[in-house]
Amino acid sequence: MTETAPLALIIPCYNEAQRLDTDAFLDFATAANDTYLLFVDDGSADNTVEVLEGMRTACPSRVHVLKLPQNQGKAEAVRQGISYALEHFRPAQVGFWDADLATPLDAVERFRSVLHSRPDIDMIFGARVQLLGRYVKRSAVRHYLGRIFATAVSIVLEIPIYDTQCGAKLFRVGPETASIFSQPFLSKWVFDVEILARYRRFYLSCDRKLSEAVYEYPLECWVDVAGSKVRPADFFVAFRDVVRIRLAYFR
Repeated sequence: MTETAPLALIIPCYNEAQRLDTDAFLDFATAANDTYLLFVDDGSADNTVEVLEGMRTACPSRVHVLKLPQNQGKAEAVRQGISYALEHFRPAQVGFWDADLATPLDAVERFRSVLHSRPDIDMIFGARVQLLGRYVKRSAVRHYLGRIFATAVSIVLEIPIYDTQCGAKLFRVGPETASIFSQPFLSKWVFDVEILARYRRFYLSCDRKLSEAVYEYPLECWVDVAGSKVRPADFFVAFRDVVRIRLAYFR
């Protein structure tokens, strides 16, 4: 049976049993009565599924679990989660959030307020900007590699974007949304960039600029949680994938 909700939030999970803050997720699910949380287990080898099922049992009306039969990577977990949510929940907004809550869940409502107040905006991206008065804790190596990568992406996408890789994003659901997420991504590492490339291709068909549809929200709080599966060496793979995205979508 198809359900409806203003927001469906996808949380991809792979071996997250020891890092999931179940209390934070359940508190959010209980308080946000217009939001569905869809946890996508990406073929975890630990007891992540049991932890997720425990949350679903505790809050069955708001917490849902989608189990993938084998590990396919974050990109595919997010894509399948969004496709599932669009089909089964018919949300007005959809997004994805990192399971480690490096970005606290209280930022969700701030993102949504932008979508409510700015009908011209289709995407809200969290941006890890180390401004005074904000608490953004990130290793120096990742920060500077991130700045180099963001510069490269800005050149490729032809927009001055600051942070494509923060795992906190919301999208306004439109007639194009299902098609944007209908096909597997070329990149398992920088699928966020590929999402933007797909949106750019769509906007070209309706004579609109990508930069007019994206809003980067400087996060009040972001903390680099121990146990991340991304390594500094993966940035080199990411650069390769940006080239592949350029060749595939910008001809």
